[in-house]
Amino acid sequence: MGSLAAGTPAVAELDRRPAVVWRECPEYSDDELRSRGLREEELAAFRQLLGRTECGTLAVPLDYADPGGQQISIALTRLKATDQEHRLGSMVLNPGGPGGSGYLMPLELAVKGAGLGGRYDLIGFDPRGVGRSTKVACADGQGDRRPGPVTEAWAREVYAETAERNRECAASDPAFLGQLTTANVARDIDRIRAALDERKISFFGVSWGTWLGAVLRSLFPGKVERMWLDSVAPPTSRTDRATELRAGATDREFRRMAAWIADRDGTYGLGTSREQVMATVEKLRRSFDAEPLTFSDLDLTVDGAVIADVAGRPGFAWPDVAQLFKELLTAEGPSAPPAVRKVLGGPPSGAAASTDRTANRAFHCNEDQGSRSFEAAWNAYRKRMKRYPVTGRATPFVPMCAGWPLPVQETRLRGGGSLMLSGHLYETLSPYEGTVAMHEAIGGTLVTIDDDVHGSAIRTPGCAAKIVDYFETGRRTRTCPGAPLPASTETPGRG
Repeated sequence: MGSLAAGTPAVAELDRRPAVVWRECPEYSDDELRSRGLREEELAAFRQLLGRTECGTLAVPLDYADPGGQQISIALTRLKATDQEHRLGSMVLNPGGPGGSGYLMPLELAVKGAGLGGRYDLIGFDPRGVGRSTKVACADGQGDRRPGPVTEAWAREVYAETAERNRECAASDPAFLGQLTTANVARDIDRIRAALDERKISFFGVSWGTWLGAVLRSLFPGKVERMWLDSVAPPTSRTDRATELRAGATDREFRRMAAWIADRDGTYGLGTSREQVMATVEKLRRSFDAEPLTFSDLDLTVDGAVIADVAGRPGFAWPDVAQLFKELLTAEGPSAPPAVRKVLGGPPSGAAASTDRTANRAFHCNEDQGSRSFEAAWNAYRKRMKRYPVTGRATPFVPMCAGWPLPVQETRLRGGGSLMLSGHLYETLSPYEGTVAMHEAIGGTLVTIDDDVHGSAIRTPGCAAKIVDYFETGRRTRTCPGAPLPASTETPGRG
């Protein structure tokens, strides 16, 4: 098993300053930009920013243990600080994943008014294996999606299919896929720093980007200036433990949703107490698992897994989810009712169009130290179903890294340096408990945000202002305003 220290490159081989090859930026259609979440009124501003963005590539070693060997290409962008007179340096950005593209992140943050680019050059990049950087693609199977209840026999089939798919993927290019590790991406960032002629570099990361930030800080403690990590990953690379943490957080969020719905029983009619609403949704989950329903105008069959998924959605979605539950109580088809079509007509919850699935699999599986056996995963799933009878249905019942044959890389985190970690009390993707654990492991200042929205810090004006202030002055905070709960169609109070 490797470690952060393993594969350390020969210093002499990397002493030469690398060079970015700058070139004209790619063009983007309006549809491409809309698919990335830009509103109509933001398109013109985005294109203005694109006009002053620099795009380039940087050659880095595929294997840092052999720095003079095969080189791969890292695609990056630079949006220069608007206040060059008071420029503080460069800040690398990462949106998460693993496998998420950060190539356009500087422009996306700027067009949303985040304010980070006043005194910093914002650096976006596609990690190795992603987007415009060197990558490979494996077949993406669909064997884990079938309407209806999960039986042990079917789960064993899915496990066998997953293991075979993973073995075939790894065998397609083991030399490349085996080098998709967080430590190597951190080393790539340090090469970007050197190529930009920066003595130190600052960093802002979300979700998996927080794990990347922690590893970057551990490997290059003297090369990192200021760092803010939002929706922080736990300090472990065990996927099985992360699953349990998320399962508990998702059940907690469902209970909050149920209480919110109960306070609006006059609108939704799902129950006048949290317990009644939970019982109604559990009955709905069991009913749709027993008899899944396909709507003619949706490319989706609604079963218990779909009910479980929407039951864990964050607060901004609660009015639509509550209306969906209400409509499903009497839905017969063939067409989907309005809220069902609104909530389920788009991509699945948590899906990101810019996430590379092959890279996501390789990064996870090259570092996952958790169990990969069917028995452990199946027993854990059955326990979650008993403990969380609604939301447990949406949790994995086989390990994603089953059969992955490449060596596992161990990562050892260290503390030191200026660091902010913001955790969201009720979110499910990066539970608050993981933020606390990471803070205990690597130090820094813990910021508590009272909301349930993954990565909301930089998108919430009052919190974004504190992030900008930290990067510009070093001033720290321990609280940040969060995203508010949605306005209701009914004044709270049981009807």
